Amino acid sequence: MTDPTPAPSTGLEPEPPSAAAVFGDRLDVARTFTENLARHGEELGLIGPLELPRLWSRHVVNSGLVAPLLRPGRVGDVGSGAGLPGLVLAIARPDVHLTLIEPMERRVAWLERQVAELALGNVDVVRARAEEVKLKGRLDQVTARAVSALRTLIPITAPLLRPGGELVLMKGSGVDGEIGAAEKAIRKFRLSDVEVVVLGEGIVDDVTRVFRARVPSE
Repeated sequence: MTDPTPAPSTGLEPEPPSAAAVFGDRLDVARTFTENLARHGEELGLIGPLELPRLWSRHVVNSGLVAPLLRPGRVGDVGSGAGLPGLVLAIARPDVHLTLIEPMERRVAWLERQVAELALGNVDVVRARAEEVKLKGRLDQVTARAVSALRTLIPITAPLLRPGGELVLMKGSGVDGEIGAAEKAIRKFRLSDVEVVVLGEGIVDDVTRVFRARVPSE
């Protein structure tokens, strides 16, 4: 196992041991991305000024924990922003193609720079709002993080999926309440196999919660 690296002069949180467990032989790429985000994220409006001391644990490892839920195929990340979770998942899962959907020009520029610098051949970036995006074919899975409540998020993500495709939406500790408030949307889009998956128990202090559901196969 690679030893954790010290925090750079930016004030970045020291790399936690959990990073090696999550990223394995892709850890060096995850380090480069995290350091880039630490150096440029605040000035570009990608992260807030209080995020550096918890950037690894709260954001990068938190996003990377979702990687085992992805299947080889095409995965869309709605509202990619800083690349959380889209770029992180592309780093952790080079066998999965990530389509990063982001409407803001400066964030799209950031994402494209990171794709080039990190040599991520499994990523494309699309500048668009999720409800307006035009994709070549539908997606196998769609993820999102810190975009909106499920009652709003389901109607803009479910239509992007192929028949039988799956939502893999990162949520906070209030996800059960969000599910209750989203019952109308869940019925409208005929979602099945609805569940909350808790990831990272025994690996991190703050677990990751994922709302997972499937759209009809026909």
